Amino acid sequence: MKKLIKKISVFTLAITLTLGFSSCEATKNANNKQKGGVIGAGAGAIIGAIIGNNVGSGKNGKLGAVIGGVIGGGAGVLIGKKMDDQAKKIETEVPGAKVERVDNGIVVTFDENSGVYFDTNKSNINAKSQATLDRLANVFLEFPDTNILVVGHTDSSGKAAYNMTLSEKRAKSVTNFLVNKGLANSRFNTLWYGEEKPKYDNTTAEGRAKNRRVNVAIVPNDKMIEDVKKQTGEN
Repeated sequence: MKKLIKKISVFTLAITLTLGFSSCEATKNANNKQKGGVIGAGAGAIIGAIIGNNVGSGKNGKLGAVIGGVIGGGAGVLIGKKMDDQAKKIETEVPGAKVERVDNGIVVTFDENSGVYFDTNKSNINAKSQATLDRLANVFLEFPDTNILVVGHTDSSGKAAYNMTLSEKRAKSVTNFLVNKGLANSRFNTLWYGEEKPKYDNTTAEGRAKNRRVNVAIVPNDKMIEDVKKQTGEN
């Protein structure tokens, strides 16, 4: 009976905390699934936020495995609160980044207009991008119980093979920069898709600029999941 009361109390507290946290742009429109309040096995929403309208592609198995499934119940609500806190911090500390709370994770999108971008045909991180990534690294250091996925993309200009290599170099540049700021290499997974996963129209200059992007997805690590399950008494 005491264990049941404990579960109910923790779950009620988690709901109260979640409902009370709504000022962050990235979280104020989040639905129940994004808050982690329902049980789910897939990660389609967060994959869609990273790669656009290509969720059904058979090449996304590795991406889904990195992200993991959606955690539901009381544990999911508590995880949602922790991720809300981190999303709000990123929005506050990293101006220009597009921050979305999706499922149990956070997706941060950088394109040529939002803080981290690469000069034409270059993969080194320029001075402006360094300043933005410095701030992002500080947030990641403050929230250690998460894993980080870095995904690189290009537009469709040039040859596909060249673009694949360029997106790889750019994604790895971001990962290496963050690791060199003191973040554990074990927290990172780095993927790249070249021109294969456009989210915007490559026939326009604006669309191509937005497709030259790097996504950073932040998801709970095993420690966070285990800790909140202990708090809620869930297995």
